[in-house]
Amino acid sequence: MIRQYQAIKSAHPDMLLFYRMGDFYELFFDDAVQAAAALDIALTRRGKHDGEDIPMCGVPVHNAESYLQRLIRSGFRVAVCEQLEDPAEARKRPGAQKLVQRDVVRIVTPGTLTEDELLDARSDSLLVALADGDAACALAWLDLSSGAFGCEALAAPDLAAALARLQPRELLVGEDRGLPPALAEWQSRAVPLPRSHFEPANGERRVREALGLATLDGLGAFDGAELAAAGAVLAYVELTQKGQRPPLQPLVGQRIGERLLLDPATRRNLELVEAMGGGRQGSLLHTVDRTITAAGARRLHRDLAGPLTDRAAIARRHDRIEALVGEAGRRRELRATLREAADLERAVARLGLGRGGPRDLAAVGRTLGVAAQVAATFAAAPPPLAALADPLTGHETLASTLTAALVETPPRLAREGEAIRSGYDTELDTARSLRDRGRQHIAALEGRLRETTGVATLKIRHNSMLGYFVEVGSAHADRLPATFVRRQGLANASRFGVAELSDLEQRLVEAEATARRREHELLDALTEAVLAEAASLAAVAKSLAALDVAAAWAELAATERWVRPELSDDLAFDVEAVRHPVVEAALTRERAAFVANDCQLGDDSRLWLLTGPNMAGKSTFLRQNALLAVLAQAGAFVPAARCRLGIVDRLFSRVGAADDLARGRSTFMVEMVETAAILNQASQRSLVILDEIGRGTATHDGLSLAWAVVEYLHDVVRCRGLFATHFHELTSLEARLERLSCHSMQVREWRSEVVFLHEVAPGAADRSYGLHVARLAGLPPQVTARAQVLLDRLERQARAAPTRLVTDLPLFQEVEPAPIAPSGDGPLGDALRAIDPDMLSPREALEALYRLRVLLDDAADQA
Repeated sequence: MIRQYQAIKSAHPDMLLFYRMGDFYELFFDDAVQAAAALDIALTRRGKHDGEDIPMCGVPVHNAESYLQRLIRSGFRVAVCEQLEDPAEARKRPGAQKLVQRDVVRIVTPGTLTEDELLDARSDSLLVALADGDAACALAWLDLSSGAFGCEALAAPDLAAALARLQPRELLVGEDRGLPPALAEWQSRAVPLPRSHFEPANGERRVREALGLATLDGLGAFDGAELAAAGAVLAYVELTQKGQRPPLQPLVGQRIGERLLLDPATRRNLELVEAMGGGRQGSLLHTVDRTITAAGARRLHRDLAGPLTDRAAIARRHDRIEALVGEAGRRRELRATLREAADLERAVARLGLGRGGPRDLAAVGRTLGVAAQVAATFAAAPPPLAALADPLTGHETLASTLTAALVETPPRLAREGEAIRSGYDTELDTARSLRDRGRQHIAALEGRLRETTGVATLKIRHNSMLGYFVEVGSAHADRLPATFVRRQGLANASRFGVAELSDLEQRLVEAEATARRREHELLDALTEAVLAEAASLAAVAKSLAALDVAAAWAELAATERWVRPELSDDLAFDVEAVRHPVVEAALTRERAAFVANDCQLGDDSRLWLLTGPNMAGKSTFLRQNALLAVLAQAGAFVPAARCRLGIVDRLFSRVGAADDLARGRSTFMVEMVETAAILNQASQRSLVILDEIGRGTATHDGLSLAWAVVEYLHDVVRCRGLFATHFHELTSLEARLERLSCHSMQVREWRSEVVFLHEVAPGAADRSYGLHVARLAGLPPQVTARAQVLLDRLERQARAAPTRLVTDLPLFQEVEPAPIAPSGDGPLGDALRAIDPDMLSPREALEALYRLRVLLDDAADQA
């Protein structure tokens, strides 16, 4: 057995080997040591090899998925080695040939998971391949859990943005090329493959064979890099699935410029599908997700991660939402019906891979029933919805067959049995009847034999030696017909065999095996029937997901006062009362109101320079306008009173600060790298959001950089943009840059306190109120008091030299430290010691300050 294990392990040296032994997957040697540590299970030893004890650990087969999940998340890949024959059959062979035949039937990797227990139901699980061609690069992706298959040709600088959108679980690359430095963050998910897997000719052949096509012309035009990437994905699937493949959807090619480009930094800054701290909680996706089904949630995730740039395609999505907003009753009925739908595309994929079971078949039948109900609901719906409902009909025969065949709550696996409903198949019912009611069948035969022979005392008995037999008293033995064969004589009785009893006995013995075999045959037939309609079932799943998303957006629009955006081909960005959906949701939970603001980036104010204090809402204002563009082009309504938006081709957001220690980058270096990407890649149709450029370095450097960036955006890029800064000196650019408009966050001072109004108004701020924020943060009073003294001195210096930049002033060199408390026993010291602050009224405190001021002036005159 160990020799067999080592032979199989040698073919999969870089993986853990799950070696099936009865009801357990066992691991040996180094695999056992690593797995035991990762899974926190007992490491034992059994037997010896080369004089050393063999480390060993194991996990039960029935619960293997949970252990696989933990291993995959820990970075392992697992080869699953199954028993390929019944151990009882193996035992019939002589000698060493009794060893059960085993081999690897599947390699489990992060990008090839299909089990619900191992997957996130609300996000895709993509296997992605990167191929580089002569003129461009290409990505191809396959979701093995659903069969979705696509590719995209793109320029090398856009690879990072595309990978950030797809979020691959594994990234396949040529072993001779590797990943370029710009994609270093994906190195941990990179899987090198032989260069032969990336040959375009091989790729085209693999795609044609996988889709069962003689030519790919009907799917569109694909360049060599796209075919190479698609072929690499399929080669990896063949390798890991040992020849098994789910029903694949047709290869869909995406063209350059088809989607709004968002680079990784922008996605992080805007927290589109994941919050800064990790996880969905606090992200835009988490806030707006009202979907009912898992497939709908995945569709929503894709739409938000990859908004469109085609105006007509976006408008079709808006049409569906508008139709459902106006028909609240139909929307409620649809959402109620969808609650009964299962994850159709993943169930079909598992069945196609041979990993499905009765529960997946039942999911298909139940979802087809839901589809029929939805189709009936939208029989007379407006055209945008009726078009989505068209693929939902035509599966009545399959749905009724599955419903008639399967029990109400079938088991997950076929081997658990009892999945087929009684009355569906005569042979299965007979086998189950024999298995479950053998005693009743024996008693019935006994009654018939008594009647035919006329021997009232005839009995059917059983023992381990003879099995079942007929027993009669010796006086009646001669009355039995010749069909009864004597098997044993006793003093007072005789025992006989009869063909009918032998047949019944044989059927009783075989009933369990027959029932199991017949049930497997019936389940296989149902699986074949489902897979025969896999292509049309994929269309059903897509339609239900699209309807789910449309209804979810409509529900959000109806309940949260979102409006349909007006899309245009010009450079308009004209929105009234726009709100940040995530912040507004948080404030609503706290029973507080969100302050909405307008934003008009027109021809005469294409670039806004936004000033104002910390904590006043600048970053929120910047982000909410960026999120509005994402939502509108994802096909959703937007949180505003009115919106007119010219299609954005690229969205850049540089908000917040963080270092990148892994690559040796400081916070300022990260800021400059991200700013460089924006200035080098943004176009006139882009939307750029920049916050606090230049604050991570010396004041002179930072102000100079911010100044130059504003000029470059205005004069060279000429894009729509929002630029927030604390460098108030930049507001002087408004007089020189004709399309620059200054705006500020409004505040009010009341009784020495600052009130943030969170309103945006034309004009420039003259202060940042940093000391006020510092007090709110809890800095020691001595620090803020000293800072106030320094600030007053600096502001006096600035007023004395109004034509000079603050950065030109000899800041701290001319500021003498002010004494915190006087020393000595002079009049001023005596006066201070005589004051008890806790006992003074406000008027007495003011009078004391005047007295101290007089004493201080006297001391200065004497000096």
